[in-house]
Amino acid sequence: MKESLRQSMASLHTWTGLLLGWLLFMMFVSGTAAYFQEEITQWMQPEAAGQASPEQATQAAVAWLEKEAPDASTWFITPPGKRSATTQVFWVPAERKPGMRRGDTSAVLDSSGKLTDIRDTRGGFFLYRLHFDLHYLPVIWARYLVGVAAMFMLIAILSGIITHKKIFIDFFLLRFGKGQRSWLDSHNVSAVLALPFHLMITYTGLVTLATLYMPFGIAANYANPDKFFEAVFPDREAMERSGQPAPLASIDPMMRAASADWGGKAVGFIRIVNPGDRNASVTLTRAPSEAIGSRGETLAFDGATGKRLGASSPKGGATATESVMIGLHSGRFANMALRWLYFLSGLFGTAMVGTGLILWTAKRRQRLPDPARPYLGFRIVERLNIAVISGFPAGIASYFLANRLLPLTMASRAEWEVHTLFLTWGAVLLWAVLRPARRGWVEGLAIAALMYAAVPVVNAATTARGLIPSIARGDWLFITFDLTMLVLAALFAFAALRVLRHVPKAAGSRRASGSAAVMA
Repeated sequence: MKESLRQSMASLHTWTGLLLGWLLFMMFVSGTAAYFQEEITQWMQPEAAGQASPEQATQAAVAWLEKEAPDASTWFITPPGKRSATTQVFWVPAERKPGMRRGDTSAVLDSSGKLTDIRDTRGGFFLYRLHFDLHYLPVIWARYLVGVAAMFMLIAILSGIITHKKIFIDFFLLRFGKGQRSWLDSHNVSAVLALPFHLMITYTGLVTLATLYMPFGIAANYANPDKFFEAVFPDREAMERSGQPAPLASIDPMMRAASADWGGKAVGFIRIVNPGDRNASVTLTRAPSEAIGSRGETLAFDGATGKRLGASSPKGGATATESVMIGLHSGRFANMALRWLYFLSGLFGTAMVGTGLILWTAKRRQRLPDPARPYLGFRIVERLNIAVISGFPAGIASYFLANRLLPLTMASRAEWEVHTLFLTWGAVLLWAVLRPARRGWVEGLAIAALMYAAVPVVNAATTARGLIPSIARGDWLFITFDLTMLVLAALFAFAALRVLRHVPKAAGSRRASGSAAVMA
Protein backbone atom coordinates (compact mmCIF):
# COMPACT_ATOMS: atom_id res chain seq x y z
CA MET A 1 0.00 0.00 0.00
CA LYS A 2 3.03 2.28 0.43
CA GLU A 3 3.84 2.03 -3.29
CA SER A 4 2.55 4.61 -5.74
CA LEU A 5 0.08 3.58 -8.44
CA ARG A 6 2.82 3.55 -11.08
CA GLN A 7 5.07 1.36 -8.92
CA SER A 8 2.23 -1.08 -8.32
CA MET A 9 1.42 -1.17 -12.01
CA ALA A 10 5.11 -1.75 -12.82
CA SER A 11 5.15 -4.89 -10.67
CA LEU A 12 1.88 -6.06 -12.16
CA HIS A 13 3.19 -5.39 -15.67
CA THR A 14 6.40 -7.33 -15.00
CA TRP A 15 4.83 -10.47 -13.61
CA THR A 16 1.78 -10.74 -15.85
CA GLY A 17 4.11 -10.32 -18.81
CA LEU A 18 6.58 -12.93 -17.58
CA LEU A 19 4.52 -15.80 -16.17
CA LEU A 20 2.89 -16.77 -19.48
CA GLY A 21 5.14 -14.71 -21.73
CA TRP A 22 6.57 -17.75 -23.52
CA LEU A 23 3.08 -18.98 -24.39
CA LEU A 24 2.14 -15.47 -25.56
CA PHE A 25 5.23 -15.38 -27.79
CA MET A 26 4.18 -18.65 -29.43
CA MET A 27 0.60 -17.36 -29.83
CA PHE A 28 1.81 -14.12 -31.45
CA VAL A 29 4.17 -15.90 -33.86
CA SER A 30 1.64 -18.51 -35.01
CA GLY A 31 -1.25 -16.04 -35.03
CA THR A 32 0.76 -13.58 -37.12
CA ALA A 33 1.64 -16.29 -39.64
CA ALA A 34 -2.05 -17.25 -39.78
CA TYR A 35 -2.91 -13.98 -41.54
CA PHE A 36 -1.43 -15.68 -44.60
CA GLN A 37 -2.70 -19.17 -43.84
CA GLU A 38 -4.24 -19.60 -47.31
CA GLU A 39 -1.01 -18.56 -49.00
CA ILE A 40 1.03 -20.83 -46.72
CA THR A 41 -1.25 -23.73 -47.63
CA GLN A 42 -0.80 -23.00 -51.33
CA TRP A 43 2.98 -22.98 -50.88
CA MET A 44 2.80 -26.28 -48.99
CA GLN A 45 0.77 -27.81 -51.82
CA PRO A 46 2.85 -26.82 -54.87
CA GLU A 47 1.00 -29.34 -57.04
CA ALA A 48 -2.16 -27.18 -56.89
CA ALA A 49 -2.09 -24.24 -59.25
CA GLY A 50 -4.37 -21.96 -61.21
CA GLN A 51 -7.73 -20.37 -60.47
CA ALA A 52 -11.22 -21.72 -60.98
CA SER A 53 -14.76 -20.37 -61.21
CA PRO A 54 -16.40 -21.04 -57.81
CA GLU A 55 -19.72 -21.91 -59.46
CA GLN A 56 -18.22 -24.37 -61.93
CA ALA A 57 -15.94 -25.92 -59.30
CA THR A 58 -18.88 -26.37 -56.91
CA GLN A 59 -21.04 -28.00 -59.57
CA ALA A 60 -18.15 -30.34 -60.41
CA ALA A 61 -17.74 -31.14 -56.69
CA VAL A 62 -21.44 -32.04 -56.47
CA ALA A 63 -21.01 -34.45 -59.38
CA TRP A 64 -18.04 -36.05 -57.59
CA LEU A 65 -19.98 -36.42 -54.34
CA GLU A 66 -22.93 -37.97 -56.17
CA LYS A 67 -20.58 -40.75 -57.28
CA GLU A 68 -18.43 -41.14 -54.15
CA ALA A 69 -20.83 -40.38 -51.28
CA PRO A 70 -24.40 -40.77 -52.59
CA ASP A 71 -25.72 -42.18 -49.31
CA ALA A 72 -24.31 -39.44 -47.05
CA SER A 73 -26.73 -37.51 -44.87
CA THR A 74 -24.97 -34.16 -45.45
CA TRP A 75 -22.43 -32.71 -47.85
CA PHE A 76 -20.24 -29.70 -47.10
CA ILE A 77 -18.44 -27.86 -49.90
CA THR A 78 -15.94 -25.00 -49.65
CA PRO A 79 -15.47 -23.63 -53.17
CA PRO A 80 -12.19 -22.05 -54.35
CA GLY A 81 -11.82 -18.34 -53.72
CA LYS A 82 -9.44 -15.50 -54.43
CA ARG A 83 -6.76 -17.06 -52.20
CA SER A 84 -7.27 -20.77 -52.90
CA ALA A 85 -7.25 -22.95 -56.02
CA THR A 86 -8.91 -26.14 -54.75
CA THR A 87 -12.36 -27.25 -53.60
CA GLN A 88 -12.68 -28.79 -50.15
CA VAL A 89 -15.45 -31.35 -49.62
CA PHE A 90 -16.59 -33.15 -46.50
CA TRP A 91 -19.53 -35.46 -45.92
CA VAL A 92 -21.34 -37.02 -42.98
CA PRO A 93 -22.05 -40.73 -43.57
CA ALA A 94 -25.56 -41.98 -42.86
CA GLU A 95 -23.93 -44.68 -40.73
CA ARG A 96 -20.49 -44.06 -39.27
CA LYS A 97 -18.31 -47.17 -39.36
CA PRO A 98 -16.00 -48.06 -36.44
CA GLY A 99 -12.49 -46.73 -36.88
CA MET A 100 -13.52 -44.18 -39.53
CA ARG A 101 -11.28 -41.11 -39.54
CA ARG A 102 -11.92 -37.59 -40.81
CA GLY A 103 -9.69 -38.24 -43.83
CA ASP A 104 -12.06 -41.02 -44.88
CA THR A 105 -14.92 -38.52 -45.28
CA SER A 106 -13.13 -35.57 -46.87
CA ALA A 107 -11.34 -34.81 -50.12
CA VAL A 108 -9.61 -32.03 -52.05
CA LEU A 109 -10.76 -31.57 -55.65
CA ASP A 110 -9.52 -29.52 -58.57
CA SER A 111 -11.68 -27.18 -60.64
CA SER A 112 -12.94 -30.04 -62.82
CA GLY A 113 -14.08 -32.11 -59.84
CA LYS A 114 -11.22 -34.60 -59.96
CA LEU A 115 -9.43 -35.83 -56.87
CA THR A 116 -6.20 -33.87 -56.68
CA ASP A 117 -2.86 -35.61 -56.42
CA ILE A 118 -1.44 -33.20 -53.86
CA ARG A 119 0.64 -33.88 -50.78
CA ASP A 120 -1.05 -34.42 -47.44
CA THR A 121 -0.48 -31.38 -45.22
CA ARG A 122 -2.28 -29.24 -42.69
CA GLY A 123 -0.69 -26.16 -44.23
CA GLY A 124 -1.34 -22.72 -42.80
CA PHE A 125 -4.51 -23.96 -41.11
CA PHE A 126 -2.36 -25.74 -38.51
CA LEU A 127 -0.60 -22.49 -37.54
CA TYR A 128 -3.99 -20.79 -37.28
CA ARG A 129 -5.35 -23.49 -34.95
CA LEU A 130 -2.09 -23.67 -33.00
CA HIS A 131 -2.39 -20.10 -31.75
CA PHE A 132 -5.55 -20.88 -29.77
CA ASP A 133 -5.91 -24.70 -29.68
CA LEU A 134 -2.21 -25.45 -29.03
CA HIS A 135 -1.32 -29.11 -29.68
CA TYR A 136 -1.06 -32.44 -27.83
CA LEU A 137 -3.54 -31.04 -25.29
CA PRO A 138 -7.31 -31.51 -24.98
CA VAL A 139 -8.83 -28.59 -26.89
CA ILE A 140 -10.98 -27.38 -24.01
CA TRP A 141 -7.99 -27.16 -21.63
CA ALA A 142 -5.84 -25.53 -24.30
CA ARG A 143 -8.44 -22.83 -24.84
CA TYR A 144 -8.73 -22.15 -21.12
CA LEU A 145 -4.93 -21.80 -20.93
CA VAL A 146 -4.87 -19.50 -23.95
CA GLY A 147 -7.68 -17.45 -22.41
CA VAL A 148 -5.72 -16.96 -19.17
CA ALA A 149 -2.68 -15.92 -21.22
CA ALA A 150 -4.78 -13.41 -23.18
CA MET A 151 -6.16 -11.96 -19.95
CA PHE A 152 -2.62 -11.62 -18.60
CA MET A 153 -1.67 -9.92 -21.86
CA LEU A 154 -4.50 -7.40 -21.55
CA ILE A 155 -3.50 -6.61 -17.97
CA ALA A 156 0.14 -6.25 -19.01
CA ILE A 157 -0.77 -3.81 -21.80
CA LEU A 158 -2.98 -1.64 -19.58
CA SER A 159 -0.52 -1.65 -16.67
CA GLY A 160 2.29 -0.86 -19.11
CA ILE A 161 0.41 2.21 -20.36
CA ILE A 162 0.01 3.45 -16.78
CA THR A 163 3.60 2.64 -15.85
CA HIS A 164 5.33 4.47 -18.69
CA LYS A 165 4.41 8.10 -18.18
CA LYS A 166 6.90 9.06 -20.93
CA ILE A 167 5.61 6.41 -23.29
CA PHE A 168 5.30 8.70 -26.32
CA ILE A 169 8.65 10.35 -25.67
CA ASP A 170 10.27 6.93 -25.33
CA PHE A 171 8.72 5.96 -28.66
CA PHE A 172 11.19 8.28 -30.41
CA LEU A 173 14.20 6.90 -28.49
CA LEU A 174 15.83 3.77 -29.85
CA ARG A 175 19.40 3.59 -28.59
CA PHE A 176 21.61 0.71 -29.69
CA GLY A 177 24.50 -0.83 -27.83
CA LYS A 178 23.29 0.40 -24.43
CA GLY A 179 22.52 -2.96 -22.85
CA GLN A 180 19.41 -2.87 -20.67
CA ARG A 181 18.51 0.61 -21.96
CA SER A 182 18.46 -0.68 -25.55
CA TRP A 183 16.15 -3.57 -24.63
CA LEU A 184 13.81 -1.15 -22.85
CA ASP A 185 13.79 1.17 -25.88
CA SER A 186 13.03 -1.77 -28.18
CA HIS A 187 10.25 -2.93 -25.88
CA ASN A 188 8.73 0.56 -25.76
CA VAL A 189 8.92 1.19 -29.50
CA SER A 190 7.47 -2.19 -30.49
CA ALA A 191 4.68 -1.75 -27.91
CA VAL A 192 3.70 1.84 -28.80
CA LEU A 193 4.02 1.58 -32.57
CA ALA A 194 1.18 -0.94 -32.79
CA LEU A 195 -0.54 -0.22 -29.46
CA PRO A 196 -4.09 0.04 -30.92
CA PHE A 197 -3.53 -3.30 -32.67
CA HIS A 198 -2.27 -4.93 -29.47
CA LEU A 199 -5.34 -3.80 -27.52
CA MET A 200 -7.71 -4.81 -30.32
CA ILE A 201 -6.19 -8.22 -30.99
CA THR A 202 -6.04 -9.16 -27.30
CA TYR A 203 -9.56 -8.05 -26.41
CA THR A 204 -11.20 -9.47 -29.55
CA GLY A 205 -9.30 -12.72 -29.00
CA LEU A 206 -11.08 -13.07 -25.67
CA VAL A 207 -14.41 -12.22 -27.31
CA THR A 208 -14.05 -15.11 -29.78
CA LEU A 209 -14.37 -17.58 -26.91
CA ALA A 210 -16.45 -15.46 -24.54
CA THR A 211 -19.14 -18.12 -24.11
CA LEU A 212 -16.47 -20.57 -22.95
CA TYR A 213 -14.85 -18.17 -20.48
CA MET A 214 -18.09 -16.61 -19.19
CA PRO A 215 -20.87 -19.22 -19.41
CA PHE A 216 -22.69 -17.93 -16.33
CA GLY A 217 -25.30 -15.88 -18.18
CA ILE A 218 -26.14 -18.85 -20.38
CA ALA A 219 -26.40 -21.18 -17.39
CA ALA A 220 -28.67 -18.73 -15.56
CA ASN A 221 -31.12 -18.43 -18.46
CA TYR A 222 -30.99 -21.75 -20.32
CA ALA A 223 -31.35 -25.24 -18.87
CA ASN A 224 -29.46 -26.58 -21.89
CA PRO A 225 -26.62 -24.54 -23.48
CA ASP A 226 -27.64 -25.90 -26.90
CA LYS A 227 -30.89 -23.93 -26.60
CA PHE A 228 -28.87 -20.72 -26.27
CA PHE A 229 -26.96 -21.36 -29.50
CA GLU A 230 -30.17 -22.34 -31.28
CA ALA A 231 -31.68 -19.00 -30.22
CA VAL A 232 -28.64 -16.91 -31.15
CA PHE A 233 -27.85 -18.74 -34.39
CA PRO A 234 -31.19 -20.12 -35.60
CA ASP A 235 -31.03 -22.68 -38.39
CA ARG A 236 -33.75 -23.99 -40.66
CA GLU A 237 -34.93 -27.32 -39.35
CA ALA A 238 -33.86 -30.11 -41.68
CA MET A 239 -36.61 -32.35 -43.02
CA GLU A 240 -36.42 -36.11 -42.76
CA ARG A 241 -35.58 -38.09 -45.87
CA SER A 242 -38.74 -38.84 -47.85
CA GLY A 243 -37.32 -41.96 -49.44
CA GLN A 244 -38.22 -40.58 -52.87
CA PRO A 245 -35.11 -40.18 -55.06
CA ALA A 246 -34.76 -36.84 -56.82
CA PRO A 247 -31.80 -35.28 -58.65
CA LEU A 248 -30.22 -32.25 -57.03
CA ALA A 249 -31.02 -28.95 -58.76
CA SER A 250 -28.13 -27.04 -60.30
CA ILE A 251 -26.08 -25.19 -57.69
CA ASP A 252 -24.79 -22.55 -60.12
CA PRO A 253 -28.00 -20.43 -60.25
CA MET A 254 -28.40 -20.70 -56.48
CA MET A 255 -24.89 -19.31 -55.93
CA ARG A 256 -25.49 -16.48 -58.39
CA ALA A 257 -28.81 -15.62 -56.75
CA ALA A 258 -27.24 -15.59 -53.29
CA SER A 259 -24.37 -13.41 -54.45
CA ALA A 260 -26.81 -10.96 -56.03
CA ASP A 261 -28.87 -10.93 -52.83
CA TRP A 262 -25.73 -10.05 -50.83
CA GLY A 263 -24.66 -7.22 -53.10
CA GLY A 264 -22.11 -9.18 -55.09
CA LYS A 265 -20.45 -10.92 -52.14
CA ALA A 266 -19.21 -14.44 -52.82
CA VAL A 267 -20.46 -17.71 -51.37
CA GLY A 268 -18.06 -19.25 -48.86
CA PHE A 269 -19.72 -22.48 -47.77
CA ILE A 270 -22.41 -24.81 -49.12
CA ARG A 271 -24.27 -27.35 -46.98
CA ILE A 272 -26.50 -29.89 -48.70
CA VAL A 273 -28.78 -31.96 -46.47
CA ASN A 274 -30.44 -35.17 -47.71
CA PRO A 275 -28.67 -35.15 -51.09
CA GLY A 276 -30.41 -37.23 -53.75
CA ASP A 277 -33.76 -37.10 -51.92
CA ARG A 278 -36.97 -35.21 -52.60
CA ASN A 279 -36.50 -33.38 -49.27
CA ALA A 280 -33.00 -32.18 -50.04
CA SER A 281 -32.10 -28.64 -48.99
CA VAL A 282 -29.17 -26.39 -49.91
CA THR A 283 -27.89 -23.68 -47.55
CA LEU A 284 -25.37 -21.13 -48.82
CA THR A 285 -23.30 -19.01 -46.44
CA ARG A 286 -21.58 -15.77 -47.39
CA ALA A 287 -17.77 -16.00 -47.38
CA PRO A 288 -16.20 -14.46 -44.24
CA SER A 289 -13.67 -12.68 -46.45
CA GLU A 290 -16.40 -10.58 -48.06
CA ALA A 291 -17.26 -8.41 -45.03
CA ILE A 292 -15.81 -7.43 -41.68
CA GLY A 293 -18.50 -9.43 -39.86
CA SER A 294 -17.26 -13.02 -39.63
CA ARG A 295 -20.68 -14.65 -39.35
CA GLY A 296 -22.03 -14.50 -42.88
CA GLU A 297 -25.61 -14.32 -44.02
CA THR A 298 -27.27 -17.53 -45.19
CA LEU A 299 -29.76 -18.31 -47.94
CA ALA A 300 -31.65 -21.63 -48.21
CA PHE A 301 -33.01 -23.35 -51.32
CA ASP A 302 -35.07 -26.43 -52.00
CA GLY A 303 -32.54 -28.97 -53.22
CA ALA A 304 -34.88 -30.69 -55.65
CA THR A 305 -36.50 -27.66 -57.31
CA GLY A 306 -33.98 -24.89 -56.67
CA LYS A 307 -36.78 -22.75 -55.21
CA ARG A 308 -35.71 -20.16 -52.65
CA LEU A 309 -36.87 -21.08 -49.13
CA GLY A 310 -35.67 -18.14 -47.04
CA ALA A 311 -32.79 -16.10 -45.71
CA SER A 312 -31.23 -15.77 -42.28
CA SER A 313 -32.80 -13.27 -39.89
CA PRO A 314 -31.06 -9.91 -39.38
CA LYS A 315 -28.54 -9.98 -36.56
CA GLY A 316 -29.27 -8.27 -33.27
CA GLY A 317 -26.93 -5.65 -31.86
CA ALA A 318 -25.00 -8.06 -29.63
CA THR A 319 -24.63 -10.72 -32.33
CA ALA A 320 -23.55 -8.15 -34.92
CA THR A 321 -20.98 -6.70 -32.51
CA GLU A 322 -19.59 -10.14 -31.74
CA SER A 323 -19.41 -10.94 -35.46
CA VAL A 324 -17.47 -7.74 -36.18
CA MET A 325 -15.05 -8.31 -33.28
CA ILE A 326 -14.30 -11.84 -34.44
CA GLY A 327 -13.85 -10.48 -37.97
CA LEU A 328 -11.43 -7.83 -36.70
CA HIS A 329 -9.41 -10.49 -34.89
CA SER A 330 -9.19 -12.95 -37.77
CA GLY A 331 -8.66 -10.30 -40.45
CA ARG A 332 -10.22 -12.46 -43.18
CA PHE A 333 -11.95 -9.40 -44.66
CA ALA A 334 -8.63 -7.63 -45.22
CA ASN A 335 -7.28 -6.97 -48.70
CA MET A 336 -3.62 -7.67 -49.41
CA ALA A 337 -2.33 -4.29 -48.19
CA LEU A 338 -4.32 -4.46 -44.95
CA ARG A 339 -3.28 -8.08 -44.42
CA TRP A 340 0.36 -7.03 -44.61
CA LEU A 341 -0.41 -4.32 -42.04
CA TYR A 342 -1.93 -6.99 -39.79
CA PHE A 343 1.18 -9.13 -40.34
CA LEU A 344 3.62 -6.31 -39.52
CA SER A 345 1.61 -5.33 -36.45
CA GLY A 346 1.73 -8.95 -35.34
CA LEU A 347 5.52 -8.90 -35.74
CA PHE A 348 5.67 -5.82 -33.51
CA GLY A 349 3.57 -7.70 -30.96
CA THR A 350 5.97 -10.62 -31.16
CA ALA A 351 8.91 -8.25 -30.67
CA MET A 352 7.14 -6.60 -27.73
CA VAL A 353 6.72 -9.93 -25.92
CA GLY A 354 10.20 -11.16 -26.83
CA THR A 355 12.01 -7.99 -25.75
CA GLY A 356 9.96 -7.95 -22.55
CA LEU A 357 11.16 -11.45 -21.68
CA ILE A 358 14.79 -10.54 -22.42
CA LEU A 359 14.46 -7.26 -20.49
CA TRP A 360 13.52 -9.23 -17.37
CA THR A 361 16.88 -11.03 -17.41
CA ALA A 362 18.81 -7.93 -18.54
CA LYS A 363 17.57 -5.91 -15.56
CA ARG A 364 18.27 -8.63 -13.00
CA ARG A 365 21.63 -9.70 -14.37
CA GLN A 366 23.19 -6.46 -13.12
CA ARG A 367 22.00 -7.21 -9.58
CA LEU A 368 23.35 -10.76 -9.41
CA PRO A 369 26.06 -11.24 -6.73
CA ASP A 370 27.85 -13.65 -9.07
CA PRO A 371 26.67 -13.37 -12.72
CA ALA A 372 28.59 -16.58 -13.54
CA ARG A 373 26.38 -18.49 -11.10
CA PRO A 374 22.86 -17.06 -11.19
CA TYR A 375 20.10 -18.46 -9.02
CA LEU A 376 17.81 -21.21 -10.33
CA GLY A 377 14.84 -19.00 -11.24
CA PHE A 378 17.05 -16.74 -13.33
CA ARG A 379 18.56 -19.72 -15.16
CA ILE A 380 15.11 -21.16 -15.91
CA VAL A 381 13.87 -17.86 -17.38
CA GLU A 382 17.05 -17.39 -19.40
CA ARG A 383 16.94 -20.91 -20.88
CA LEU A 384 13.24 -20.66 -21.67
CA ASN A 385 13.90 -17.34 -23.44
CA ILE A 386 16.52 -19.00 -25.66
CA ALA A 387 14.34 -22.03 -26.35
CA VAL A 388 11.19 -20.08 -27.20
CA ILE A 389 12.54 -16.98 -28.95
CA SER A 390 14.95 -18.92 -31.19
CA GLY A 391 13.51 -22.45 -30.95
CA PHE A 392 9.88 -21.91 -31.88
CA PRO A 393 10.66 -19.94 -35.07
CA ALA A 394 13.20 -22.65 -35.94
CA GLY A 395 10.40 -25.19 -35.45
CA ILE A 396 8.20 -23.36 -37.96
CA ALA A 397 11.07 -23.40 -40.47
CA SER A 398 11.42 -27.15 -39.91
CA TYR A 399 7.66 -27.48 -40.52
CA PHE A 400 8.17 -25.97 -43.98
CA LEU A 401 11.25 -28.10 -44.64
CA ALA A 402 9.44 -31.28 -43.61
CA ASN A 403 6.72 -30.43 -46.12
CA ARG A 404 9.29 -30.65 -48.88
CA LEU A 405 11.46 -33.49 -47.57
CA LEU A 406 9.07 -36.10 -46.15
CA PRO A 407 8.07 -38.84 -48.64
CA LEU A 408 4.82 -37.99 -50.43
CA THR A 409 3.39 -41.46 -49.75
CA MET A 410 4.35 -41.51 -46.08
CA ALA A 411 1.60 -42.62 -43.69
CA SER A 412 0.32 -39.81 -41.41
CA ARG A 413 2.48 -37.42 -43.38
CA ALA A 414 0.63 -34.27 -42.29
CA GLU A 415 0.98 -35.22 -38.63
CA TRP A 416 4.69 -35.86 -39.03
CA GLU A 417 5.13 -32.37 -40.42
CA VAL A 418 3.64 -31.12 -37.17
CA HIS A 419 5.74 -33.51 -35.07
CA THR A 420 8.86 -32.15 -36.80
CA LEU A 421 8.04 -28.64 -35.57
CA PHE A 422 7.85 -29.74 -31.95
CA LEU A 423 10.84 -32.09 -32.19
CA THR A 424 12.97 -29.20 -33.48
CA TRP A 425 11.66 -26.91 -30.76
CA GLY A 426 12.40 -29.54 -28.11
CA ALA A 427 15.91 -30.06 -29.48
CA VAL A 428 16.67 -26.32 -29.19
CA LEU A 429 15.31 -26.37 -25.62
CA LEU A 430 17.63 -29.26 -24.73
CA TRP A 431 20.55 -27.48 -26.40
CA ALA A 432 19.78 -24.28 -24.45
CA VAL A 433 19.86 -26.22 -21.17
CA LEU A 434 23.19 -27.89 -21.94
CA ARG A 435 25.09 -24.89 -23.33
CA PRO A 436 26.28 -21.69 -21.60
CA ALA A 437 23.66 -18.96 -22.01
CA ARG A 438 25.62 -16.76 -24.40
CA ARG A 439 26.61 -19.68 -26.61
CA GLY A 440 23.04 -20.95 -26.45
CA TRP A 441 21.74 -17.65 -27.79
CA VAL A 442 24.29 -17.50 -30.62
CA GLU A 443 23.78 -21.10 -31.67
CA GLY A 444 19.98 -21.04 -31.30
CA LEU A 445 19.64 -17.93 -33.44
CA ALA A 446 22.15 -19.31 -35.96
CA ILE A 447 20.16 -22.55 -36.24
CA ALA A 448 16.99 -20.55 -36.96
CA ALA A 449 18.85 -18.48 -39.58
CA LEU A 450 20.21 -21.56 -41.35
CA MET A 451 16.85 -23.30 -41.38
CA TYR A 452 15.01 -20.32 -42.87
CA ALA A 453 17.78 -19.88 -45.45
CA ALA A 454 17.41 -23.57 -46.34
CA VAL A 455 13.68 -23.30 -47.12
CA PRO A 456 14.03 -21.61 -50.56
CA VAL A 457 16.98 -23.88 -51.43
CA VAL A 458 15.10 -27.08 -50.57
CA ASN A 459 12.00 -25.77 -52.34
CA ALA A 460 14.00 -25.18 -55.52
CA ALA A 461 15.60 -28.64 -55.26
CA THR A 462 12.35 -30.54 -54.73
CA THR A 463 9.78 -28.66 -56.85
CA ALA A 464 9.57 -26.85 -60.15
CA ARG A 465 8.49 -23.67 -58.35
CA GLY A 466 11.80 -22.41 -57.00
CA LEU A 467 12.61 -18.72 -56.74
CA ILE A 468 14.20 -18.31 -60.18
CA PRO A 469 11.49 -20.22 -62.14
CA SER A 470 8.82 -18.39 -60.13
CA ILE A 471 10.32 -15.01 -61.08
CA ALA A 472 10.34 -16.10 -64.73
CA ARG A 473 6.65 -17.08 -64.55
CA GLY A 474 5.58 -14.16 -62.37
CA ASP A 475 4.41 -16.55 -59.63
CA TRP A 476 4.20 -13.89 -56.93
CA LEU A 477 3.00 -16.18 -54.14
CA PHE A 478 6.11 -18.37 -54.35
CA ILE A 479 8.37 -15.37 -54.95
CA THR A 480 7.06 -13.58 -51.85
CA PHE A 481 7.23 -16.68 -49.69
CA ASP A 482 10.86 -17.45 -50.58
CA LEU A 483 11.90 -13.81 -50.14
CA THR A 484 10.19 -13.70 -46.74
CA MET A 485 12.14 -16.78 -45.68
CA LEU A 486 15.39 -15.12 -46.76
CA VAL A 487 14.54 -11.91 -44.88
CA LEU A 488 13.80 -13.92 -41.72
CA ALA A 489 17.09 -15.80 -42.17
CA ALA A 490 18.96 -12.50 -42.44
CA LEU A 491 17.27 -11.12 -39.30
CA PHE A 492 18.14 -14.20 -37.24
CA ALA A 493 21.71 -14.19 -38.60
CA PHE A 494 22.06 -10.49 -37.72
CA ALA A 495 20.79 -11.18 -34.19
CA ALA A 496 23.21 -14.09 -33.77
CA LEU A 497 26.11 -11.92 -34.96
CA ARG A 498 25.17 -9.11 -32.56
CA VAL A 499 25.13 -11.51 -29.61
CA LEU A 500 28.45 -13.04 -30.70
CA ARG A 501 30.13 -9.62 -30.89
CA HIS A 502 28.58 -8.31 -27.68
CA VAL A 503 31.19 -7.54 -25.04
CA PRO A 504 29.77 -7.77 -21.49
CA LYS A 505 30.60 -5.01 -19.04
CA ALA A 506 33.49 -5.58 -16.70
CA ALA A 507 32.63 -6.95 -13.28
CA GLY A 508 33.48 -3.69 -11.54
CA SER A 509 31.42 -1.66 -13.98
CA ARG A 510 28.52 -4.09 -13.57
CA ARG A 511 28.62 -3.79 -9.79
CA ALA A 512 28.79 -0.02 -10.03
CA SER A 513 25.80 0.17 -12.35
CA GLY A 514 23.97 -2.32 -10.14
CA SER A 515 24.64 -0.16 -7.06
CA ALA A 516 23.47 2.93 -8.93
CA ALA A 517 20.29 1.14 -9.91
CA VAL A 518 19.64 0.14 -6.29
CA MET A 519 20.26 3.70 -5.08
CA ALA A 520 17.90 5.05 -7.77
